[in-house]
Amino acid sequence: MSVFTHVTVGTNNLAKARAFYDATLKEIGLKRVADLDDAGSIWGVDKPSFFVLNPANGSPATIGNGVTVSFEAPNRSAVLAFHTAALANGGVCEGLPGPRSWADNAYAAYARDLDGNKLAVYCFKAE
Repeated sequence: MSVFTHVTVGTNNLAKARAFYDATLKEIGLKRVADLDDAGSIWGVDKPSFFVLNPANGSPATIGNGVTVSFEAPNRSAVLAFHTAALANGGVCEGLPGPRSWADNAYAAYARDLDGNKLAVYCFKAE
């Protein structure tokens, strides 16, 4: 059971964010499921799960220090593909793909999006 209905990050350039997330999230099986005109877009598998929005209060989007949005990957090759796509589309590496010792079979990568939001992708399957 998921404990979240969705996660939202802010953006200061919706067109660039849409291109970044279209390319990056497809690598782990997510697709854009809705556009909210100029307010933002939503990605998911079979329901809205990840929102990228222009801040509703009109102030610039900022990042949260210590905040990471982590996605589940179907396999380790998808972790690598996600990370590669993130960097190819202007993201910044925050942790190369590889094992993580804190959990059995944890394999992950980290990147920052174009607005500085920290992203992770994890696979917990042994391969």
